[in-house]
Amino acid sequence: MIKRTKGVTISQVADAAGVARSSVSRAFTRPDMLSPETVDRILRAAETLGYVPNHTARALSTGRHGNIGLIVPDIANPFFPPLIQAAQTEADRSDFCVFLGNTAESPKQEDKLVGRFAGQVEGLVLASSRLSDERIRAHARQLPLVLINRDIEGIPRVLIDSSAGVRQAVEHLANLGHRRIAYVSGPAASWSNKQRRSAIRAGTTARGMELSIIPTPAPTYQAGREAVASVLQTGASAVVAFDDLTAQGILTGLAERNIVVPRDFSIIGCDDVLGAMTFPALTSVSNHSADVGRIAISMLLDILRSRSVADVRYALDTKLVIRDTTAQAPGR
Repeated sequence: MIKRTKGVTISQVADAAGVARSSVSRAFTRPDMLSPETVDRILRAAETLGYVPNHTARALSTGRHGNIGLIVPDIANPFFPPLIQAAQTEADRSDFCVFLGNTAESPKQEDKLVGRFAGQVEGLVLASSRLSDERIRAHARQLPLVLINRDIEGIPRVLIDSSAGVRQAVEHLANLGHRRIAYVSGPAASWSNKQRRSAIRAGTTARGMELSIIPTPAPTYQAGREAVASVLQTGASAVVAFDDLTAQGILTGLAERNIVVPRDFSIIGCDDVLGAMTFPALTSVSNHSADVGRIAISMLLDILRSRSVADVRYALDTKLVIRDTTAQAPGR
């Protein structure tokens, strides 16, 4: 058992590790400046002595807090927990703490959180930001910033490109004989929603299919459930939902009307976070939420180390994962 001793100083750790005081400081703040062997020796000495770095003092003397912020629009949406967990793990590897903010899909709340975080963090990651381009650019001028699923030139960003997966979804439904489909959309300010809507429009137009767009106030289970009446009024035989949570709500709404999926109606979700857990198992467009969380934090840490910002655009492709909620159109 390691004995924890109060008042252990950075000098004692330096003596125990056989290095300079500055090397101990760097091991906790800039480990990339030391050899892995030196960092390991310092950390082992610190653990043995019970040394805990004083982050407050470090912030006052260096301006570095050891904190980064991550802001998401809906922490309850199944897309975000894997992203948050991967981001935390990546940050912890460099001894950074993640401050998490939830905006509840409100641009006003997002703007407020960015302002509150600004004095306490060294950089920010905005996931699926609902802010205008102008506000995001303004914040990026004040603080190192990385975007997830928001494509703004000049600001480092990580994107899940849904276009390929959505095109495959339309082709899959066309091959099953569906000629009239609906898209239950996501938030109007969502970059992902605009991308998916554009891809589904292009795909249906190219195949001579009819498309109806059903707006929803937010991507939630209840919104999907309530959208079913509007979907059925279009005469569609299949629907593509903005995300799996919305698709799950649609499944429930159809079941409440005794409409059997996929015999009577086909459903495709996006993000593939619930696909294997619904009944029937949901056909869905794949996602990389954990990957984008890890990559975004890695990009932000690179910016903090180099003190320079490059126009990096990192895009991840998607594909359709076919399960049990799609079948031949009724009557075929």
